[in-house]
Amino acid sequence: MKIKLVIDEQIPYGCDAFCAFGELVPLPGRDITRAALRDADAVIVRSVTRIDRETLAGTRVRFVGTATIGTDHIAVEYLREQGIAFASAAGCNAEAVADYVFAAILRIVNEKGWSLPEITLGVVGIGHIGSRVVRIARALGMRVLQNDPPRQRASGSSNFLPLDALMQADILTLHVPLTRSGLDKTFHLFDRRRLQKLSPGTVLVNSSRGAVVDNAALRQHLQRHPHTSAVLDVWEHEPDIDPDLLQRVHLATPHIAGYSLEGKTNATVMIYRALCQFLGAEPIWHPQLSPVEHAELRINGRASVEAALHQVIRQVYRIEDDDARLRRILQQPAQARAAYFEQLRKVYPARREFSNYRVRVDPPNPNLATALCALRFRVPSAWRTFS
Repeated sequence: MKIKLVIDEQIPYGCDAFCAFGELVPLPGRDITRAALRDADAVIVRSVTRIDRETLAGTRVRFVGTATIGTDHIAVEYLREQGIAFASAAGCNAEAVADYVFAAILRIVNEKGWSLPEITLGVVGIGHIGSRVVRIARALGMRVLQNDPPRQRASGSSNFLPLDALMQADILTLHVPLTRSGLDKTFHLFDRRRLQKLSPGTVLVNSSRGAVVDNAALRQHLQRHPHTSAVLDVWEHEPDIDPDLLQRVHLATPHIAGYSLEGKTNATVMIYRALCQFLGAEPIWHPQLSPVEHAELRINGRASVEAALHQVIRQVYRIEDDDARLRRILQQPAQARAAYFEQLRKVYPARREFSNYRVRVDPPNPNLATALCALRFRVPSAWRTFS
């Protein structure tokens, strides 16, 4: 069965994966409108495209896919009412976001001279990403506090705590979907009142959705509480981010936490397979990622675990480079900043996940080897020292 498929042109391998289905129309995400979809049978988007009644009314679209983990840009209930098939890529970039979170954490830990076993980490949202963050943090010896009301209600587990119980954490990292209503509403979950409950010196990390944190309230809080720090990958009103907030956060990146090559490719694969299932087609496309260059890393086994992990991560991913690139937005005319933000995402350099790299530790250091493995670096026993 041949169909007409409109696809966001930024989806990796999009043409390779979907061209066999029929007529393929790649477009910039913000150009995917009702007019563009009028005679389309299916559409595949990213988070910059809103799919709702206004977008789909009067079209013949019967399948919607989003190559993202979040679905707040999709009117899922409307699709259900209209009998339109829907697929998302939940979990596709969970490892990439976990890599990002610990790149930020290890940088801050070394800047502050903290020891990992002395740190309390609060994790809000224990889904695909949050559960990985919890597992890694525990393996690194950190004390972990968890909050996830829906999971707590479903499981009755005592492992979950009320959100207020996490406000004393040294680092607080957010991994929740954006929901604007209901019992578990996360829109402005961290508003002015919640931010005031943070312990002085807490580091707030948000790589979930920008509006989970009230950005105006955070800007004011950071101004009044200079010992509190924030790491933001996501922002309210993207791509029109708050330049004053940008100048106050400790680390700032342009919504790229999940932008590993593996994570983006996983998303394409998941939506491709969902469309195959919808059409009753046999999946025949299987991407082959290029080998990683310089996949063998070396580290001094005499260094502290905190310093060594930071050094290894910087050989793979320099979060400070993403921070520097985003801060150059302040040098742009105000009217050009939104386009600059989107361009950073469009031309983002290929980033490979930690699991692609092998690490030699010399001299052998079992504690460091364990910590590296927790972060998914590979440390073969024969490589823990030089031959």
